[in-house]
Amino acid sequence: MGTFIQNQILGMLWLKTLTGKMLTAFGLDIESRIGGSVHFFLYDVIKITLLLFVLIFIISYIQSFFPPERSKKILSRCKGFPARVIAALLGTVTSFCSCSSIPLFMGFTTAGLPLGVTFSFLISSPMVDFASLILLTSIFGWKIAIAYVVLGLVVAIAGGTIIEHLHMEDQIEMFLTPVKCCCSCSKAKTTQKQRLVSSMHSVTDTLKKVFPYILLSVAVGAVIHNWIPENWIINTLGVKNPLGVILAVFAGIPMYSDIFGCISISESLLAKGALLGVVLSFMMAVTTLSLPSLIMLKKVIKTKLLVVFVSICVTGIILVGYFFNVFQTLFLN
Repeated sequence: MGTFIQNQILGMLWLKTLTGKMLTAFGLDIESRIGGSVHFFLYDVIKITLLLFVLIFIISYIQSFFPPERSKKILSRCKGFPARVIAALLGTVTSFCSCSSIPLFMGFTTAGLPLGVTFSFLISSPMVDFASLILLTSIFGWKIAIAYVVLGLVVAIAGGTIIEHLHMEDQIEMFLTPVKCCCSCSKAKTTQKQRLVSSMHSVTDTLKKVFPYILLSVAVGAVIHNWIPENWIINTLGVKNPLGVILAVFAGIPMYSDIFGCISISESLLAKGALLGVVLSFMMAVTTLSLPSLIMLKKVIKTKLLVVFVSICVTGIILVGYFFNVFQTLFLN
């Protein structure tokens, strides 16, 4: 039953078979490079779009029960390590877009919540969420998905703990200016109908913003899958390069995307021989440390704290990457 859910419901292998038969019926050889690229592109675009539609609707509906004011109340009830754990967990039910995480981070900070708590939330929110769990399960399986989320939470909690013990409250800008969020960050709705309508709006808004990145990511994935020599991937990002994780992290930082926008690239790299830790660390870097989000964050924290934040995230992601590399056989068997 578990295999059926992973392969047919989440992985949508039925869709892969269907699109393959359709292309074959039109006279395209899906075993050729061109045909294989078209098949990969069509299948992945439809699959990821369907998953995005369902997941964003569910996430947005859950978010309607956790408006900023309620989140502040939840976090203010705890102190110390438990508060950082709750903050990291709370990040998993927020939007996967970092542009919405930063305004929430600002609100938590101005409300007087400890810096470690707010940073645990800030790290967790874009790095690990419900969408990550489901999407990674559909591609890599439940063991990898759960480990990815758990280790992401560990990085978030550890990062918040380090920042809190560094006592860097003076590194927060005194006058925080509102940062416009590109997501649908409306207040919680009070009726069931309003929640559903708001969730649908979130789906359409997110799809408009993310879909171009999905197309680009899948196109790159199709090229990697059908045109890039396997030996080149293995030599660069596989077992022959012990620095592959570090390379992947710094390659991911300049990109502006989310997990939906980089999943196809990661899937293709793994299929071509890249190590699991390299692929997952690349995804973490893209979702957590994109340049646009760092530029936005620089508006509300000073350079010293920003450097500490980036250093903690980079170090944590690299350690997670090497963890998956070491135990790759355990997760992929």
